[in-house]
Amino acid sequence: MIRKLLIANRGEIALRILRACRELEIAAVVVHSTADADSMAVRLADESVCIGPPPPRQSYLDARQILAAAEITGADAIHPGYGFLAENAAFARMVEEHGFVFVGPRPEHIELMGDKVRAKETMRRLGVPVVPGSDGPVQTPEEAVRVARDIGYPVLVKAVAGGGGRGMKVVHDEGELVAAMELARREAEAGFGDPRVYLEKFLERPRHIEIQVLGDRHGEVVHLFERDCSIQRRHQKVVEEAPSPVLDDEARREIGERVVAAMAELGYLGAGTVEFLWKDGEFFFIEMNTRIQVEHPVTEMVTGVDLVREQILIAAGEPLSVDQGEVRLSGHAIEFRITAEDPDTFVPRPGRITHWHPPGGPGVRVDSHAFAGYTVPPFYDSLIAKLIVHDADRGRALRRAARSLAEFVVDGIPSTIPLLRAIVEHEAMRAAAVDTGWLERSMEELRPRR
Repeated sequence: MIRKLLIANRGEIALRILRACRELEIAAVVVHSTADADSMAVRLADESVCIGPPPPRQSYLDARQILAAAEITGADAIHPGYGFLAENAAFARMVEEHGFVFVGPRPEHIELMGDKVRAKETMRRLGVPVVPGSDGPVQTPEEAVRVARDIGYPVLVKAVAGGGGRGMKVVHDEGELVAAMELARREAEAGFGDPRVYLEKFLERPRHIEIQVLGDRHGEVVHLFERDCSIQRRHQKVVEEAPSPVLDDEARREIGERVVAAMAELGYLGAGTVEFLWKDGEFFFIEMNTRIQVEHPVTEMVTGVDLVREQILIAAGEPLSVDQGEVRLSGHAIEFRITAEDPDTFVPRPGRITHWHPPGGPGVRVDSHAFAGYTVPPFYDSLIAKLIVHDADRGRALRRAARSLAEFVVDGIPSTIPLLRAIVEHEAMRAAAVDTGWLERSMEELRPRR
């Protein structure tokens, strides 16, 4: 059993992991930059270690400092959370080579799924439907033109090592293709150190549906149904819900079984999310995230399974706490990402929170590291809270969401709460008639409602 766990992250996910440690009676070590010295996770930790100045490359991305902190505190294991080093295969190997338990997948699976081309090839081989596209990275403009003609416009140029919307360009005709490839390559090189790009068919107005999986060291894999993450801006998720309002039980069962079979054949370990685009009743694999997701609470609310607890126990060698037959959907949950951003432009607006009043009541959960007097630093992601609501059905969950967002007070800095309130009140949201481009198309319409 793990006795002491080092949390190699910050913000709400660090606090979420710390709480799981408390309930498992595991001592928690929190590393932090100088900018996070007064954070809630640091205040509540059993031990904390400063690992550097605010810039991530000098702190949360510095593997040597994190490993040194684990060594000096006598930690048994390291949990990377999400972002930073969570999907860095080299870091996972370093953790294991230095004698610590890595709370996450095997390094080879992180590496495999981090390469979008290899991931698609693997999933196709394992019987999972994928988006039509190039067989590998496209090397020349001539090759790109040929592939695009074969699959048909519009096409999407994507970075092989991409993520978070970087290195992705939609191309509507041949005249745009070469310039889009060059721009995507430059973004990929700057963001990931890998300029390779590939092409795939761009599906217009699809939904984004993802399947949550867990695998243990004893060969067991389960899925915990799906999340619908179709409300996005610039490929960044804004609102997530479970279950998806567009799937019936048969579609849910079929895609879940396919994903579990694929993960079992891979021998996948830990938590992971297999992401799809869904259009006209068909699923198309796009990528797999080999970590806990920001939106994991909606799955916890509708299944009753504590995903972070499962991660830690799996890493310690314990079997899964549930088998597939025991996983049941109960009600409907929706998560809203609240960020310290201008709700019109999405430009980050860090600063000091003067008043903080989160909502409460039945079926309301707020995952946050913020508090009155907390200063949101300018160096990291602008997420300050996740509001998750749960009720017996989607209609009731939406009403609970409207009430909860109206109660949520964040003063001193701008936040996206006004935009989220407008989304909840919009007829398209209530009718579940949204897709991955709906929010961007609707921004002008949403503004007058705030």
